[in-house]
Amino acid sequence: MLLKNNQVCTQALVMDFLSASQQAAAAAYPWIGRGNKNEADGAGTEAMRNRLNLINMQGVIVIGEGEMDEAPMLFINEQLGTGDGPEVDIAVDPIEGTTLMAKGQENSLVVIAAAERGSLLHAPDMYMKKIAVGPKAKGCIDINLSLTENMQSVAKALGKKVEDLTVMIQDRPRHEGLITEVFEAGARVKLFSDVDITGAIATAIDNMDIDILVGTGGAPEGVITAVALKCLGGDFQAKLLPQDHKEYHRCLEMGILHPEETLTIDDIVKTEDCFFVASGVTDGMLLKGVERNEDSKISTHSLVIIGGSINSFQFIDARI
Repeated sequence: MLLKNNQVCTQALVMDFLSASQQAAAAAYPWIGRGNKNEADGAGTEAMRNRLNLINMQGVIVIGEGEMDEAPMLFINEQLGTGDGPEVDIAVDPIEGTTLMAKGQENSLVVIAAAERGSLLHAPDMYMKKIAVGPKAKGCIDINLSLTENMQSVAKALGKKVEDLTVMIQDRPRHEGLITEVFEAGARVKLFSDVDITGAIATAIDNMDIDILVGTGGAPEGVITAVALKCLGGDFQAKLLPQDHKEYHRCLEMGILHPEETLTIDDIVKTEDCFFVASGVTDGMLLKGVERNEDSKISTHSLVIIGGSINSFQFIDARI
């Protein structure tokens, strides 16, 4: 743990990261629905980088953005901040759901997670098998069991029948078996096209009515998700899924010596001294999108989730 006066979870540092998230969302706004996701990603990335570099911290990007789609990046091991203040690991996606945003579709957002130095898994940009639940089902999931067995365990923890559960799954051919399994159990499926971070967080917020998120998605997003759920008291398990020798070797290069092992939330985020910030770019199930007002001011809607001794979350409307 960092020294008490050098903690990551301080109100000032969190508000600085919130500002970076808001600035990135505002910078992406002109590109909504214009079909050019790389320009949007570049605008969000540059705005975020500029703001993060003003923060009194010794920040290092451990989860960067853009390796798979060759978009503009906040690259892994990039150093950010003034060089003074706490040592911070940063996991970031300046525009999560760039394709959605480029097409003017819902659920695009800016996401940043931060934690004390050395505490976040350095996950390569590859696929990851995931399962996420909220606080009431913490300790009741096992990614090595079937989805049916997990649904039974979660339902018991939540005081529900299995058929009363809602399971969120990305609408992809690779998930057809999971979708069928939910239907056969008599439970509900809520499909989504992109951005599994939103669905995972929804499991930990009561009025979102999502009980489980399950499926295969990006590993970097899995680390960001784990930070948010750790702050919210939820649970998350994962397994990296390297597709070939090159991806397996990439795991080894990034310090993951046994890529096939199950990862618990504590393996992915080794501290309570962490926080998560997101700002909506387009409207979604969790956040409202950026809006321009009549006075040309930009309105943003953000979510701030703080772990450690503060342990809180709040939605924030702002004009910038």
